[in-house]
Amino acid sequence: MRLLFLAVLRPHTGNAVTAKRVRNHLEAAGHVCILKDASDSERASDIASLIMAENLEAALALHLYRAGRLLQGHGIPFGVIFGGTDLNEDANHREKNEVMGKVLKEARFAVAFTESMKEIAQQQWPHAKGKIFVQSQGIATTPNSAFNWDSFLQKLEITQSADSLYVFLLICGLRPVKDPLYLVDAFSEWHQEAPNVYMVIVGPEVDPVFTKEVKARLRRATGVRLIQEMSQGDLHTVMKSCFALVNSSISEGMSAAILEAISG
Repeated sequence: MRLLFLAVLRPHTGNAVTAKRVRNHLEAAGHVCILKDASDSERASDIASLIMAENLEAALALHLYRAGRLLQGHGIPFGVIFGGTDLNEDANHREKNEVMGKVLKEARFAVAFTESMKEIAQQQWPHAKGKIFVQSQGIATTPNSAFNWDSFLQKLEITQSADSLYVFLLICGLRPVKDPLYLVDAFSEWHQEAPNVYMVIVGPEVDPVFTKEVKARLRRATGVRLIQEMSQGDLHTVMKSCFALVNSSISEGMSAAILEAISG
């Protein structure tokens, strides 16, 4: 089967990682899967043209609002996967809620990663109760054996011996919903009491305005470091080497970083 898979593909974000993993499974099952960034297609006519040009037979959307709404009215069967912010944030906006309800009416099925996500969706859109299914995420990690932890620490200007360090890792794109600043003051105060305690924030600069705020705050904070996104293999190695992973998101569906840390 030839199918279209629509998702928001910001680099090194949970949705992008999940979308690529789902695509790999679909292709392994013998399907031709065209993965497209929903952010690049604001008009339904763009999707209609793509469906015709590629002779697509079905479609799948990751995120009920951002991607799902683009699949309405094209005459091909489609399913949706809840992303997290669609249920936790967008569902609270009346107009978006109405759009998502219409998407679910047209969709053949919907997938939630957890029972709690399924329950939230059923409460919001009771008419979709019989078509929402729970499918837990599967995670595989690929640590880079050549990655040098000591060199990584030196790059961050962390000079203490690695054996005596407590590095707490926060993986997130720099945008308000991930709220990385929530933990900064606490870790900065902790570092002043225990100089071997650090927090390292890893992630892309998704929101330029918010990124400036984060960088300005970190210039005044001790014991907190910021580094841009890394390759997946390097990041998986950092997860294994750090003391603990932390998460400060205001809204979270199913954190890929947490699943990867558990798996690693």
